[in-house]
Amino acid sequence: MDDRHMQIGEVAARTELSLRTIRHYEEAGLVIPSARSQGGFRLYTETDVARLMVIRRMKPLGFTLDQMRDLLDATDRLDSGEALDNDERETLLGRVRVYERAAVEQVEKLRVQLARAEDFAATLGARLGQNVPAVRP
Repeated sequence: MDDRHMQIGEVAARTELSLRTIRHYEEAGLVIPSARSQGGFRLYTETDVARLMVIRRMKPLGFTLDQMRDLLDATDRLDSGEALDNDERETLLGRVRVYERAAVEQVEKLRVQLARAEDFAATLGARLGQNVPAVRP
């Protein structure tokens, strides 16, 4: 990954998260700036942006901060390059599988909600179409 450092404003623009939200995730321990500038500004890398994107994708699916932390911990350990015995690796993969199944379930619930919302909007549109006064020449 690129080790170029970005300030929080660039990260906010790239992730479409507010500065306040990024700082909140930092306070919660979900993402820690990789460095600080001499002036004390937070500096982030592509890896930090990738973490924020995982968090951003989990949030609308209803995952809690603790669940986000747990998933990030599992994926960090899997990606760390450190030697893991088979049991530990399987345990970590099992944790990731739990989140994958939960995400798939939430996506399906959201599809049902979206279909209902689209039906509702279409019903309102049809009703409005029925109540449009006839145009007389």
